[in-house]
Amino acid sequence: MTESVHGVQAKGIDTDDVTIAYIGGGSREWAPKFFRDLALSDLSGEVRLHDIDHESAELNAEFGNWVQDRDEVEAEWEYEAVADRDEALAGADAVVLSTQYNPAETFVHDLDIPKDHGIYGAVAATIGPGGIFRAMRTIPVYREFAASIREQCPDAWVFNFTNPVHFVTRALYDEYPDINAVGFCHEVLWTRHHLAKIVEEELGEEAERSDISVNVKGINHFTWIDEARYKGRDLWPLLEDLVDTDRANREFTPEDLEDDSPFTDKQQATWELFRRFGVFPAAGDRHLVEYATSFLVGGKEGLNRWGVKRTTSDYRAKHWNPAESNQTTNVEAWMDGDREFELFHSNEIFDDMVAALGGEDTMVANVNMPNEGQVTDIEDGAVVETNAVIREGEIKPTTAGGFPRPVRSMINGHVDTIETIIEASRTGDVDAAFAGFLLDQQVRTLQTEEAREMFAELVAAEEEYLQDWDLDGSDVLAEADAYDA
Repeated sequence: MTESVHGVQAKGIDTDDVTIAYIGGGSREWAPKFFRDLALSDLSGEVRLHDIDHESAELNAEFGNWVQDRDEVEAEWEYEAVADRDEALAGADAVVLSTQYNPAETFVHDLDIPKDHGIYGAVAATIGPGGIFRAMRTIPVYREFAASIREQCPDAWVFNFTNPVHFVTRALYDEYPDINAVGFCHEVLWTRHHLAKIVEEELGEEAERSDISVNVKGINHFTWIDEARYKGRDLWPLLEDLVDTDRANREFTPEDLEDDSPFTDKQQATWELFRRFGVFPAAGDRHLVEYATSFLVGGKEGLNRWGVKRTTSDYRAKHWNPAESNQTTNVEAWMDGDREFELFHSNEIFDDMVAALGGEDTMVANVNMPNEGQVTDIEDGAVVETNAVIREGEIKPTTAGGFPRPVRSMINGHVDTIETIIEASRTGDVDAAFAGFLLDQQVRTLQTEEAREMFAELVAAEEEYLQDWDLDGSDVLAEADAYDA
């Protein structure tokens, strides 16, 4: 893990005067975390919030400036909602991408339509039929973002937090090969937290996430580690010993999980994959099961047996409204004094990375970037997730090696799906996208005719968000009963 590939090299960042363009600045969840983290950082500057929902961006700008008035704030930031995207991007040092369409009009179909065809997915956000349609909605927009960045701030550092991270980050590079973009996900951070908890519970030593180092490799939400250390101590023998303990061999019923959040993670799919393949998964079980699809067999009972609870369409639909969702932040309640506000760091690492790019420190973090040899078993150009060294003016992924054959086979099947959809998106070729859809390991549980009908149902339900695709020219849709051309 000591070697590195070329990675991305660009100008450093003046940490006392950073201009950030936040595309998706009306965010109902991540933006409030982002503002609080910046308030407690060693950085200062301005944040331009752009969103197609300009009123939400204006509300967030008001909230960001309100946060800056708190006594405990350590940094100086100004927030402004900007209606024109190019104006928001012009001359930016850093670009944050964090967008989502209204889940009540999109996400609910990604979950419900596949379920009607017997695919009981857990999340439907980054792979499987729902994840692919989220990608098809999002990729054309991110091609536009990349083109605008090329024109307005070609040397900016671009930080993508939007799912599906591998599809979206790949689209940015496909449109603008010289973009300085990285995709982010906190699943590996949570795996390190999980390992720190194991150290505390099994070894009786105090441990934090920062004490754990891992060699991470794979694709987003299907990442793996083959090295894990606690303050330099090899944890692998401990993990191998735990495979046969009660900790790694629990079973659950739907009744056991009835009162649990869908984000509950019992780690049982993680232990089963480690037991069978000898490398340790580095993502939450709710994501892993959608890539290692045997866990989905048996519907609700089969999924719940592993301690994984499906995120329902009703839950997703409510995500847009803070009055109905615990996951969505009600910033107005804070500003109106109806809810107590506390200023604390979210444990995300965006501000640390910007500081490192400005030369204040050197850090290692997991990032999603095109493969230049950091993962030996995955084709070049595909977006992979590994550790990277971040320092002034550069992000260099570290070489992470390859995989046991069974894991390599599973990963490359998903890479083929991703790459096929990316290629189809260059011209909006729906039939080529359907070919990628058929490759998906969840979709392959269906006969091709039923897969076609499910595909056509998803198109019909989400047609408003698929206008960049040539729907009229599709033979697949013309053949389908579920789509009225």
